[in-house]
Amino acid sequence: MSASDVLTHRELNRALLARQLLLEPDTGRDALAAVEHLVGMQAQAPFPPYYGLWSRLDRFRPDDLATLISTRSVVRIALMRGTIHLVSARDCLPLRAIVQPVLDRAFRTNQYKRLTGVDLAELAVRGRELVDAEPMTFSELGKALAQRWPGNPPADLAQGVRALVPLVQVPPRAVWGQAGVPRHTSAEAWLGLPPVPDPAVPGGAGVLGGAAVLNHAALVRRYLAAFGPATVRDIQAWSGLTGLRAAVEELRAMLVTFRDEAGAELFDLPDAPRPAGGTPAPVRLVAEFDNLVLSHADRTRIFAGVDMARMYSINGIVPGSVLVDGFVAGLWRIVTARKTATLTIELWEDVTDRRTITGEAERLLAFAAPGATHDIRFQPLW
Repeated sequence: MSASDVLTHRELNRALLARQLLLEPDTGRDALAAVEHLVGMQAQAPFPPYYGLWSRLDRFRPDDLATLISTRSVVRIALMRGTIHLVSARDCLPLRAIVQPVLDRAFRTNQYKRLTGVDLAELAVRGRELVDAEPMTFSELGKALAQRWPGNPPADLAQGVRALVPLVQVPPRAVWGQAGVPRHTSAEAWLGLPPVPDPAVPGGAGVLGGAAVLNHAALVRRYLAAFGPATVRDIQAWSGLTGLRAAVEELRAMLVTFRDEAGAELFDLPDAPRPAGGTPAPVRLVAEFDNLVLSHADRTRIFAGVDMARMYSINGIVPGSVLVDGFVAGLWRIVTARKTATLTIELWEDVTDRRTITGEAERLLAFAAPGATHDIRFQPLW
């Protein structure tokens, strides 16, 4: 394929929807397979991954994911861009190892500057000892660490352990229908796996201690399978890593290339789906913090002719989005009070057929609040 072949915004949109399992309900994957295909799901808040899987999988139910969390088949851990992601047990340590420079950079740029007389190797060892003895909140961890390093901010000490040790949040946090503060232990203790070595070891993906090992080229291939076609900048924006051009060039002979409408070079897997731009795209209500809207440097493939700033609040909350004809056309949110669940939809454009959106909203309410009285409201256009 020649790099002169141009993919339009609509063609990139349909390719992304197909790979994100949003073009049509996926009937062949279970929840665990979907989480692995998506290379994890962003999960700063405990429950958006449930809605993310609901929007992608046919007949998905909350217990499908809650059981995976309770049985340690999936975990929540700081990964790409330093944010919390829900990933499979198999992906947890390999992904953490390869994005470790992202967490190191963030810690050294911020909290580390406020620590004095703290040996980081000792901090990691002591922090691991504490959380492996008993899962702890960051507040509890910081106070315990401050006994060893008095005069240092407890919160910064706890964040140092977060950066240095792969910490997972343990149930009942993120179990549907249950509440729980974030308590942490090490991924190795929780999963019974040894640490994964340096991902830069030649040989790429391998197996060690029951966990696959990723190098940068393997990570690029997995990203393209879930988010491609993409530029190098897109891959770096999703992962938080820098210097991935070399990994893409290593793969160039095995990839196909295109250009987007602005002339940027796009890379892709040869056999990945690239539907025609005119392929019908159903209305979708996509979860808060969904990677669909966060995983490219150039997001015009999912935002067309709208102000993307509407999507991202100053406090870092990324609301649920309404897809109409494949593109973000507005926001949605659910509020439950006194056995009534109200789903409010805020559209950014005049959508003539609101019946389809209402039908999808009814389906979401039946999933999220089956025992409540349901109310669907449309806010006026901006």
